[in-house]
Amino acid sequence: MNIFTVIILAAILLPFILDLVSSNLNLKALQLNPPSTLKDIYPPDKYRKSQEYTRESTHFSFVGSTFGMVLLLVFWFAHGFNWLDLVVRSWGFGDIINGLLYTGILILAYGLIMLPFSIYATFVIEQRYGFNKTTPETFIADMLKSLFLAVLLGAPLLAAILALFEITGPLAWLYCWAAVTAYLLVIEFIAPNWIMPLFNKFTPLAEGELRTAIFDYAKSVNFPINNVFVIDGSRRSSKSNAFFTGFGRNKRIALFDTLIAQHTVPELVAVLAHEIGHYKKKHIVQGLIISILHFGLLFFLLSIFIDSPGLYQAFYIEQPSIYTGLIFFGLLYTPIELVLSILLNMLSRKNEADADRFAAQTTPEPHILGDALKKLAADNLSNLTPHPLYVFLYYSHPPLLQRTQAIISISRSADH
Repeated sequence: MNIFTVIILAAILLPFILDLVSSNLNLKALQLNPPSTLKDIYPPDKYRKSQEYTRESTHFSFVGSTFGMVLLLVFWFAHGFNWLDLVVRSWGFGDIINGLLYTGILILAYGLIMLPFSIYATFVIEQRYGFNKTTPETFIADMLKSLFLAVLLGAPLLAAILALFEITGPLAWLYCWAAVTAYLLVIEFIAPNWIMPLFNKFTPLAEGELRTAIFDYAKSVNFPINNVFVIDGSRRSSKSNAFFTGFGRNKRIALFDTLIAQHTVPELVAVLAHEIGHYKKKHIVQGLIISILHFGLLFFLLSIFIDSPGLYQAFYIEQPSIYTGLIFFGLLYTPIELVLSILLNMLSRKNEADADRFAAQTTPEPHILGDALKKLAADNLSNLTPHPLYVFLYYSHPPLLQRTQAIISISRSADH
């Protein structure tokens, strides 16, 4: 057992233990009664249901993550990575094709083995709590579409990375960084019009009170808008959402049909104002820049470790290659990924608070956004009392209590 084995084992086990501890603390933080300022959003029976949903989802998630970790460790120490490499090499292809096959087989096999967990989560847990609207046909179609996109978009990018590391020498990480940056920019522009419609139907919002209110608001904050779309989210779930994506002419604001069905016009305008706030505060550009910098760090570190014999020895690999090195480095990179995810969640919570503030300050009645957030929490059976450690590790949005208190403060300031 060399130093890479020890580090990677720690990298796998640390997040697992951290998740176990924080999840247990999160469950212990569940309270018999909701916070006093939020007691109006849940009837007692629905509040109990929200806690049951949190418990069951947490327990099942832990079962799935435990199974996945054990699967990885068994495959690793049974010399599975080397066995698969020898099988792929025996087919007689070159390194790039070998890399695509090796990576594709691992991803496909893992996905198939973990598929029962996804099926149970969708058709048992989500069904039990009234969320699931996905039919088996839609579920299968989504998987096939995802597989198609992975082959169409992911395989060429992986092939380019493998080729660049083989032929460009010490500066390979810079070329790969440039290639991935170009890829990200292209995806940002094509996703709203070409990728997302593969999974959901986007229908322009019909003329009427809501459309008029939205366009009037957009004009009041100097936000150019050509259209607002309604997503058929009800095909898969009763949960509600709204989002903003894309740049320039390709930017797209979308409201789930479930959101429209469950909220008033002023509440919907407030939710949309929050999404516009992300654009006005340049959060989307910020996120893209951070992603690009993240990939730069990843490829730079990869270039340092990709030629380390110990990395391959840790996984019993007889013939080191770029493609196995990519996978093993991904495991070695886990602790850095964990730290970065915590920092990015901190930034995301700040950005969400900024978007809330923007919406509250630019709509006629600031408290309306708070009302909309409360409805969303109730409809989605959200946990109203998450543990601070769990929030710190995993929450991309501030907890509801914190968000509504901030909105109340803005509302009071506006009144004065």
